[in-house]
Amino acid sequence: MSRRIRIQFGDASLDAEIDESRTAQAIWDALPLTGRGNRWGQEIYFSIPVELEGENLHEVVEPGTLAYWPEGPAFCIFWGPTPASRAKECRPYSPVNVFGRIVEDLKPLDGIRDLRVRVERIP
Repeated sequence: MSRRIRIQFGDASLDAEIDESRTAQAIWDALPLTGRGNRWGQEIYFSIPVELEGENLHEVVEPGTLAYWPEGPAFCIFWGPTPASRAKECRPYSPVNVFGRIVEDLKPLDGIRDLRVRVERIP
């Protein structure tokens, strides 16, 4: 993973790396992205103006995963269980395209209250 992005929630921010997939490239090309996030358990997601098909779809992801939800379409950040999870897994509502991961401590995500989201490239 060579491209880095910053995800901002009000005054808080987290850095992430994205991979070389078609999904990552489409999102990279669309940056910066802004939106109003929604919580679903330990997932934050927000609608984005990127229309993609499923690519290497995952039904369960690791904590810290960045994913694109084709049904949204939405940018998703997972760090723990969702209402669809079994035990402590990170389970999306339906399969997602994984395209990156948070490279910092995930604990601050629990305290995010301001769900105004901005995603931008890190030069």
